[in-house]
Amino acid sequence: MNSTLVNPKQIIAARVAKELKDGDVVNLGIGLPTMVPNYLPEDVNVILQSENGYVGLGPLDGEIDPDLVNAGGQPAGIICGGAFFDSLFSFELIRGGHVDVTVLGGLEVDEKGNLANWMVPGKMVPGMGGAMDLVTGAKKVIVAMEHTAKNGSSKILEQCRLPLTGKEVVDLIVTELAVFRVTKEGLVLEELQEGVDLETVRDRTEASFIVGTAIR
Repeated sequence: MNSTLVNPKQIIAARVAKELKDGDVVNLGIGLPTMVPNYLPEDVNVILQSENGYVGLGPLDGEIDPDLVNAGGQPAGIICGGAFFDSLFSFELIRGGHVDVTVLGGLEVDEKGNLANWMVPGKMVPGMGGAMDLVTGAKKVIVAMEHTAKNGSSKILEQCRLPLTGKEVVDLIVTELAVFRVTKEGLVLEELQEGVDLETVRDRTEASFIVGTAIR
């Protein structure tokens, strides 16, 4: 990982970008996941799908169109060949298995790949949005999140405590400390981020995990 990436969110976004292949149809959750395209190699072009009715979203270029926003309500552009459609068609794409990868944030992920990413205790929230559909319909689910909560507690747990977004749906967890793959045997620690040691990851991870052969 490039040592100039000192911001945890940058580290996470840059690592997630390595998981995307040229031509993938990708749905990005609000917040951190929207940073991922900034770190794609020049020879990798992905097609961004947004559940609010677009395919082919691109960087903002020129004058802002108030009717063209991503799922988080941020102004966006659209590439040549992009398309607009209603929510029904958008969710038919998602539920029909036409999204190759979805990248979402997370509040909690556990050893079985369960995900909780929408209910914040004590806070008024509008709901889970399209997340339940995405984690069920996408071919690959990547959770991009900081390793610990603001209070220092682990977000990678033995068992999720918050209401679930999806059960056994996560394929990969990327944090600023490590990369975990979810397998039938449990979590496998596949990579340590640059400058991070194994003991730090053990100390900040509640869940049990298998140390991958690349780290042993």
